[in-house]
Amino acid sequence: MTTRSGSAKYEGLGKSGKGHVSTQSGVLSDSPYGFNTRFENGPGTNPEELIAAAHASCFTMALSFALAGKGYEAGTLETSAKVTLDKDGDGFKITKSALTLNAKIDGISKDEFEAIAADAKANCPVSKVLNAEITLEHNLAA
Repeated sequence: MTTRSGSAKYEGLGKSGKGHVSTQSGVLSDSPYGFNTRFENGPGTNPEELIAAAHASCFTMALSFALAGKGYEAGTLETSAKVTLDKDGDGFKITKSALTLNAKIDGISKDEFEAIAADAKANCPVSKVLNAEITLEHNLAA
């Protein structure tokens, strides 16, 4: 079992509040977040950006291990994720995570690659926790 942690502090309330988020590893250390970073492109981060990074990295690692498990030894995977936050009644909801993958894997067929990538998309831990539509577009270089 692996457990990781993060923390957040928010001072003030609503739009005028300011927050800071940190991670156990120290990659984020009192990084600013708030209304302006979430809805107005202010400097800092926001929950959706962090989920996008988590989803892209989790999927990419899952795909890497799945490909290695099938005997592939060389390749490059580059994934981006776009997380969509939509109005949901009186609040908001993450409705979509769109993964875009560029890959170069020596010796793999398109069909086998698509099957392995679809399984990684469905079964990476972050995909399993998201209650949202997950899409995958990919480009497999020859």
